[in-house]
Amino acid sequence: MRIFLTVLSILIAGCLTSGCASSGSLPELALSNTDTSYALGAGDKLRITVYGEERLTGEYLVDGSGAIAFPLIGAVRAKGITAPALADQLTAALSKGYIDNPSVAIDVLNFRPYYILGEVNTPGEYPFVEGLTVFSAVAKAAGFTYRADEKRIYIRHKEGAGEVLYRLDGNTPVQPGDTIRVLERKF
Repeated sequence: MRIFLTVLSILIAGCLTSGCASSGSLPELALSNTDTSYALGAGDKLRITVYGEERLTGEYLVDGSGAIAFPLIGAVRAKGITAPALADQLTAALSKGYIDNPSVAIDVLNFRPYYILGEVNTPGEYPFVEGLTVFSAVAKAAGFTYRADEKRIYIRHKEGAGEVLYRLDGNTPVQPGDTIRVLERKF
């Protein structure tokens, strides 16, 4: 009985003090929602906050022409520029007779999608997530078909000239707007 009480008291003490440990820092992802180098493009969903102006704060989609429709200002080109640069443009436009000293912040809620075609079980359009690799893209598409060439794939980058052939490994990154084509293996 004495051993049981000793073990029980040690377990209770361990449970009570486990929350006191430091968790350390978490690793950062490859692309965050506030990444200042990410160039906006068609299909990106943005959260634009104009501080003190709830009627202007909201979610906006970069349309096919690369612009957002913003109240009071109209169409504002977003394609090819960063979120901070777009915030600066909106701040400048709003300060021209609309709002005194506007403060604008932008977060990317959803990056433009990527596409996966060919020998996967569920080809189609998928939402981009940070740190996406070809293996995880194939997994989201329900895996390879039995005919798939699991050693080579083609990727067409959104801004690229054409398809590029890659040897498939676990580190091949996928970027927003990419099209991945999984080949059929040759028997």
